[in-house]
Amino acid sequence: MNILVTGGAGFIGSHSVVELQKVGFTSIILDNFSNSDIKVLDGLEKIMGEKVKYYQANINDASVWDKIFTEQKIDGIIHFAANKAVGESVEKPLKYYRNNVAATVLMIEKMIEHGVNNLVFSSSCTVYGQPEALPVTEDSPVQPATSPYGNSKQICEEIIRDTVQSTNDLHAISLRYFNPIGAHESCLIGELPLGTPANLVPFLTQSVAGIRGQLSVYGNDYDTPDGTAVRDYIHVVDLAKAHVSALNLLLKQPEGRYYDFFNIGTGKGSSVLEVITAFEEATGLKVDYAIKPRREGDVVAVYADCTKSKQILGWQTEKTLKDALGDAWNWQETIAP
Repeated sequence: MNILVTGGAGFIGSHSVVELQKVGFTSIILDNFSNSDIKVLDGLEKIMGEKVKYYQANINDASVWDKIFTEQKIDGIIHFAANKAVGESVEKPLKYYRNNVAATVLMIEKMIEHGVNNLVFSSSCTVYGQPEALPVTEDSPVQPATSPYGNSKQICEEIIRDTVQSTNDLHAISLRYFNPIGAHESCLIGELPLGTPANLVPFLTQSVAGIRGQLSVYGNDYDTPDGTAVRDYIHVVDLAKAHVSALNLLLKQPEGRYYDFFNIGTGKGSSVLEVITAFEEATGLKVDYAIKPRREGDVVAVYADCTKSKQILGWQTEKTLKDALGDAWNWQETIAP
């Protein structure tokens, strides 16, 4: 079966392409490489031992969708392609609504037009905001978004849900990720942040590598065990496997409508200081960090309850926080200038 992977050269997308091949799917990548590097395809080909099919194009171009659906028999889509920087989304909201929301509308229109009826959507735990209770379950209320990026994920989930309800034969799943980290064990693919990383782990590895200077820990007076913010950090390979499980569930659905959403995390929260300690234990290296004032808008703590994913998707994480941090460091050493 052919699976179109939008944003397939990105961090999560590239790892998902590898996991799809392992179970017999053929991936076709659609990516404009605006937030990735075409060299990622070389890494994929070395891992998989075969050429990668891809289209270098913009997902907001209707003619691109017609071209792909005409040239390829597509059995399902995993939709990663989106802008994802929270700060930038505040400064450039229209960019995010155009690239994240309008492009998703266009994609679904073209799916229906060409009879493609299986979709896995890349959503985010940002839809929960600062949760009222922990861990977060799928029944936890969706909070008002704190950024256009987060709002774009909420809107896309609503668009997909409403379209499924109005369409005779469309199957879709939204996966609400927590915090993906790590890299493929081969060190041939991994996270490639453009400019200064916005997330903790790539900044940490670049700091230890001497690229970024001292690591800043924002706030040590939160209501958490050690005062630092808590997140649910998931190895990107485990996350990639969740997409395979979601796709398999969609393909098993009878004709008709199907929509659901799942938390994809480890089920355990780790504080910033716990991440630093785990990194030092995994690598034997010391992290130079300093405590700084809290950042406005940061969520205190969020981590997942993944019971539903385990029961319905048949999926759960296999790798530890140390595994992920060790792989992240090995990847950093591979790409360091």
